Amino acid sequence: MYKNIIVAIDLAHGEAGKELIDRAKALIDEGGAIRLVHVLEDVPSYIAAELPRDLNDRRQAEAKVELNLLTQGIPGNCVAEVRTGAPASQILQAAEDHGADLVMIASHRPGLSDYFIGSTAARVVRHAQCSVLIAR
Repeated sequence: MYKNIIVAIDLAHGEAGKELIDRAKALIDEGGAIRLVHVLEDVPSYIAAELPRDLNDRRQAEAKVELNLLTQGIPGNCVAEVRTGAPASQILQAAEDHGADLVMIASHRPGLSDYFIGSTAARVVRHAQCSVLIAR
């Protein structure tokens, strides 16, 4: 069905990510590619000043290790990618950079703050140039 799938993974919610990966494996065409993308949000500068200088490097390395563990057992072409920035914009940028024809993302039950500022999944749906599958 799809040749290039971006699976947005929030490592803080591991089970949701594993379910998305299982769905992606069912939807990918033979010879297609699955790209797992995790986005680390930037630490505000007023907080970063108090943190160790190598914190971002450690966060990146830990996220890459966790994503690589998730790629094991996925047949075919599967790549893990860690990005830094605003999650919705980085997911959309990854989809554009890699020519995705499907973005998969998990969504939680919306809280009050989501009604005012919008969730990551809602932003991805509004701005994606390809199909988006949202799992709950």
